[in-house]
Amino acid sequence: MTTCYAALRNALLVIPEVDERRSSADRTPSGDGASDTTTHLDGHDLEALDARDGTVCCGTFDDGLYRSEDGGETWTRASGLPDSVTSVAAGGRPGEWWAGTEPSAVYRSDDDGRTWERRPGLTDLPSASSWSFPPRPHTHHVRWIEPDPSDPDYLYVSIEAGALVRTRNGGETWEDRVPSARRDNHSLTTHPDAPGRAWAAAGDGYAETADRGEVWDRPQEGLDHRYCWSVAVDFRESQSDSRAHQNSESSGDAADPSLVLLSSARSARVAHNTDRAESYLYRRRGDDPWERLDDRGIPTGEGVLRAVLARGDEAGTFYALHNRGLYRTTDGGDSWARLDVRWADAFERQTPRGLVLGE
Repeated sequence: MTTCYAALRNALLVIPEVDERRSSADRTPSGDGASDTTTHLDGHDLEALDARDGTVCCGTFDDGLYRSEDGGETWTRASGLPDSVTSVAAGGRPGEWWAGTEPSAVYRSDDDGRTWERRPGLTDLPSASSWSFPPRPHTHHVRWIEPDPSDPDYLYVSIEAGALVRTRNGGETWEDRVPSARRDNHSLTTHPDAPGRAWAAAGDGYAETADRGEVWDRPQEGLDHRYCWSVAVDFRESQSDSRAHQNSESSGDAADPSLVLLSSARSARVAHNTDRAESYLYRRRGDDPWERLDDRGIPTGEGVLRAVLARGDEAGTFYALHNRGLYRTTDGGDSWARLDVRWADAFERQTPRGLVLGE
């Protein structure tokens, strides 16, 4: 069964058997499924989250990185990292993890996140003098680390704000931003069936690459809100493979050759600020224009903070977390249902920080 880990600003929810949960129309679910949701790391300032093989790592802005080896039941603080951990990602090798911090630095762990070692040279890049995070202009941080699923030594690293940089050798050396990349990347995603491809949600718009970040395309048609926060994809490499699935009894299991979901707003102020919240979901199929997903069963618009998205195990299945709850679609975004998860009143005013599906 799949466990969902959902990080809000000040609480981490562990939601077992999320793939079996009923939908609920209630604002505060009270069914049997809600009762087994547990809350952890209360009061910490959560920033980043990832999980793999029962190990969960959660970066905080106030107290470093916490990790769990038992699927989120108990937590211990890792050593070798500063207090402000702003990104975390499971690496491509067994036991390998990556973390980013404020001020900007990248760390690697080879023992499942217990201890960490800093990788040198990141801030020696020529563009580093221009990096700056507007709310704290004297500093900047690593907002996202995305390992390439086809090469464990290849990583995309986004600096908020100023650059998307890369390493081809596990952080031994770094390559500076390319002209076509976005400058304010908030999240990236890759897909194991799409080598060389990556998708980025950035404060200065959306971008995607088909050549491992050498050139980034910026399809914006139909995307009316371009402060982008989270991105998730379905992808099937072969069109013929997709057609074969469509002709089979399991045609509903065929992933779209390229289906992208994106959360976005018109500005940072309305994306993150509860008192001014207004955000939306968009979808893009192949090369079609962006389509706004209003009135699909998931709240959007006024009062809604930007969602964090995650791809499910089945084709067409995605999860979305925002201040109104946890939602799921099984048809690529055509319709959404709110899942039966215990939702405290305080969560209505908290921005989501991370959403991960694990064992």
